[in-house]
Amino acid sequence: MRGPGRRGAAWLLAVVLAVSLAGCSDSGGESGDGLTIGLLLPSRAVPRWEKSDKPLIERRIKELCPDCTVVYANAENDAASQRQQMNSMITRGVSALILDVVDPKALRSSVRAARREGIPVLAYDRLAEGPVSGFVSFDGGQVGRLQGRALLKGMGARADGGGVVMMNGDPSSPNTAWYEGGARSVLRDEARILKSYNTLGWRTENANDHMSAAISDLGPNRIDGVLAANDSIAAGVIAALKSARVSPLPPVTGQDADLEAVQRIVKGEQYMTVYKPFRLETEAASAMAVALARGEDIDALVTTTVDSPTNEGVPALLLTPTAVTRETIVPTLVRDGVYTLGQICTPKLRPACDRAGLTR
Repeated sequence: MRGPGRRGAAWLLAVVLAVSLAGCSDSGGESGDGLTIGLLLPSRAVPRWEKSDKPLIERRIKELCPDCTVVYANAENDAASQRQQMNSMITRGVSALILDVVDPKALRSSVRAARREGIPVLAYDRLAEGPVSGFVSFDGGQVGRLQGRALLKGMGARADGGGVVMMNGDPSSPNTAWYEGGARSVLRDEARILKSYNTLGWRTENANDHMSAAISDLGPNRIDGVLAANDSIAAGVIAALKSARVSPLPPVTGQDADLEAVQRIVKGEQYMTVYKPFRLETEAASAMAVALARGEDIDALVTTTVDSPTNEGVPALLLTPTAVTRETIVPTLVRDGVYTLGQICTPKLRPACDRAGLTR
């Protein structure tokens, strides 16, 4: 991958200019005064939310709107908690909300309550239901297709009719079906899907339980590959395979480019992950949230529309993900500054990094 690429860089420049101009129009540059933006993230089970998304969004909003205040809450995978957090921010009178929804149906009434109070809601990473004002995410269908293609490649000759276990995400997340649909569109004509599980909370321990059950039911020799929806799920899958002394390990996919997942890829335990340049997503969300808080439209910041079960034509920006295998860690994650080789290649992993050619 070449960083964001020319198209991504041009889009970022357009975002900066659009938001800067919006902030200067009709108000002498003081449109940020007194604005508060709420940020609601879904969990800590997936490392990216706290380690990447939260600090990047907070920092970028401050750059775009120095007088803006960001208030933050994490739902810990609990829809009732997120509903309470969101309602509290509505009562507080925030100027806009960035919502990464735990359960779209459960939060629908809160999105409607925000609309009644004149508070725009930006759906982040997962498409919320109700009258949201915009949506920014990565193309979930493409995420699944990247995983499916990589899995078939990792399976090699066994891909033709080989047996695959699908370890999907949490069914309450709208992204789960999006990812699964993309993956199945690639796998269905070549591999045999032997088992398919949903992983509540995207939790490692739940994935571990499901994978242990699959090994028990199928036997290890029938499992030629595992389509794991993200890296937390992949961790549970791999732990179960190792506990059952499956050797060699079948290829296992992932998503989010968590540091531990990248290290598993270096060791040969995980075959791939999907890298979603969080900076692009957080840049977009920050720019859209600031514009919405200022009462500006976001037409210049979106490229398409999407439909939810409750709304048609939601203004949206869908970004492009990238597959990462051991061979492409440096030109993607290292080049983009996500991790340094020192972070990846700890002293314990130095021999594996040497074998992978990462330390030459």
